[in-house]
Amino acid sequence: MSIFNNNSQRKPSMAECNARLNAVGDALYVIGGKWMLRIIIALSEGNRRFNDIQRAVPGISPRVLSNELKNMELNGFVRRNVYTDIPVVIEYELTAYSATLDNVLTSLMDWGQMHRERIRHEALAHS
Repeated sequence: MSIFNNNSQRKPSMAECNARLNAVGDALYVIGGKWMLRIIIALSEGNRRFNDIQRAVPGISPRVLSNELKNMELNGFVRRNVYTDIPVVIEYELTAYSATLDNVLTSLMDWGQMHRERIRHEALAHS
């Protein structure tokens, strides 16, 4: 389904429009912050411990990272593993459910690169 290339003559009903708006709203509620998708990328690249994740995500404070990881755990994207050896080690790992965001992340990365290039070319053209 494409939102912008609607070749059909039929206009979506109010219920269909509301369903689309609700679906986007639900998605943005869960992943709409500036940090969650970056944390997922950091975890997908092998950073498992809190400090490793914090170093991999520039600009995130320990408090924000802690809150994001808790929310991600509640939403089923991250699993927190506690190893009670001495010293105690806490690691985070992505769940299978987090893989459902793969297409979203890929599309956002592609769009972000395209947008950055567009802005860069426009800036060069105006200078």
